[in-house]
Amino acid sequence: MMTFPQLIRHRGIEPLFRAIEISVAAQYSGHPFHIHAEGLRGTGKTSVIRAAQKVLPPITRIRGCIYNCDPAKPHCPLHRHLSPGEVAAIGSETVPRPFLEISHSAKAGSVVGSIDLGKLTGQEAPVAALLPGTIPQAHRGIIFIDEINRLADTCPELADILLDVMGTKPGRIQIEEPGLPTVEMPVSVSVWAASNPDEDPGPLHHIRKQLADRFDFLVPVSQPQDPQAVFAILKSRDVQFTAQAAIAPLSPARLDSLPVPDDIRRTLATIYVAFQLESLRAVETLETAAVLEALLSGSSTVSLDHLSRVLPFALGHRTSAEILAAIQKFLEDLKAGGRGASSAAAASPGVLLTRRSGPGRFKAWLYSLLSRLPRRDRPPQRPSGAPEAEKRNASPAKMPSPRDSVITAPPKPATPLSELADEQLIATSPKAHD
Repeated sequence: MMTFPQLIRHRGIEPLFRAIEISVAAQYSGHPFHIHAEGLRGTGKTSVIRAAQKVLPPITRIRGCIYNCDPAKPHCPLHRHLSPGEVAAIGSETVPRPFLEISHSAKAGSVVGSIDLGKLTGQEAPVAALLPGTIPQAHRGIIFIDEINRLADTCPELADILLDVMGTKPGRIQIEEPGLPTVEMPVSVSVWAASNPDEDPGPLHHIRKQLADRFDFLVPVSQPQDPQAVFAILKSRDVQFTAQAAIAPLSPARLDSLPVPDDIRRTLATIYVAFQLESLRAVETLETAAVLEALLSGSSTVSLDHLSRVLPFALGHRTSAEILAAIQKFLEDLKAGGRGASSAAAASPGVLLTRRSGPGRFKAWLYSLLSRLPRRDRPPQRPSGAPEAEKRNASPAKMPSPRDSVITAPPKPATPLSELADEQLIATSPKAHD
């Protein structure tokens, strides 16, 4: 568990601490993990996120590389073509893991990259060169965006850049300037964001659903409900400016050190299909988060318990509360079936998934599960209290047959205009002659 200085963990904000720990553990393994904290103003979202900067594990980079190139995997245009011997000749250095912020006043050039005006206007040897923006400089680190819902509404060009960076893992960035070669490179950065959903323009998933889906976790944050927690928060202000002991950064195990059992992946596949999730990112996030939760818990294997713990944060912004509750119930049934040894447990969904039983039994169980799911297109059901006689006598409505229809002709056919006298072509009101 990470030790955050001068911060009090209470029930309303504890999930954010855990989400940060999971994201840091993922980034430590070179796997970006994006989190979005959503809650009322003044609940401490920004304070917790910024405090995490002090406990991030450091990185080792090629000496002086502003792109934070890993000596084992150089990626920037300056070092990616060098041999291991040439990289070793330059040397390496250990530096704090990047933690940069994107403000609402930022321009696309400052976020992605632009011409280095300092080198271009140099008096001795002016040269046209690129200056990497916030995102390339945050490679292997964190980018924080406060009030991201407002950014998505007022700065759509920056939201589009984030879509590209967060679309794949690692993402990619492309720097373009007139007269200079286009520079494209991978970028591994975790995006942390915060927003107030009760203020204009509203929750992020209502503004840019694509961007909201890029976040692995949506973490709800609420106020402390325990007076003792509020007292502890107020008391911690007394030591805000006192000297603090050195903080040991988090050094979690690597993500690839804990394999995912096939049973967990079968469960995730069933959840994706049976509950009709829209985005594959949902089950990919569930798998990664369950592994990280197991690592941080000190477990030697990934279990359904780990999956249940991360489920609300991975799916809360991707599906309805009704479907989320149904998935949670599904996992509880699986866990109950896995522990039991009775004959009733032998027919449970968990055994059907894990014992590789015949496809017929599995399809039958899956069909029964689908029939119980809430469906938007399901026709309205008759009230349960309807009289039995009404149900028996009710018959489906029939379309009338054209043969049974009676067509009535006008009583007198109309006279053609050519057969009317001139005075009959114009009708006047008697009042017009008065």
